[in-house]
Amino acid sequence: MGRIIFDSATSINGWIADEDDSLAWLFAVEGGEHPDEGLFPTDAVVLVEGSTTYEWLLAEQDILANPEKWAEFHGERTTFVFTSRDLPVPEGADIRFLSGSVADALPTIRVAAGDGDIWVVGGGDLAGQFLDAGALDEIALSVAPVALTGGAPLFPRRVESDRLRLESATAVGQFARLVYSVKQVASTSDPVESP
Repeated sequence: MGRIIFDSATSINGWIADEDDSLAWLFAVEGGEHPDEGLFPTDAVVLVEGSTTYEWLLAEQDILANPEKWAEFHGERTTFVFTSRDLPVPEGADIRFLSGSVADALPTIRVAAGDGDIWVVGGGDLAGQFLDAGALDEIALSVAPVALTGGAPLFPRRVESDRLRLESATAVGQFARLVYSVKQVASTSDPVESP
């Protein structure tokens, strides 16, 4: 079974989109529009997005009119989109819509991924739901040299330092690349061992 990775770009003060749900600030950074190698999970065979991320990508790249642009980022990978609405699908893209809880959807996502990794592209709350479900294995951040005044938070959850272990910190172009492994906590339904 592959890993589930939340891999995202963020401003230095913890925003992944600005107040207009835009990533234009990211694309303005040198290397932001065409990221250097090493800034994406290379073994991810399935992507997972929230509806805000999905709709922004469709609009920003005019993908419905230019469906070939979908493959520039997503390739041929299956993409799951969490939404409660009917959304358009670019021609030729393997999009599968999900609603409800991440915990309920996990078996479906894992079957599609097989032994490959699952990349939670965004947003932060969706990644937090994977953490809440005990399914997030890694958080990888590309910290851009930008400060924003507000927008969508990177990870709208409180996570204590005992849950995260820094695995690497490197410079990749203009980005600080931070990779943390996530320690799983025992569920309250797990049996308790006697002393």
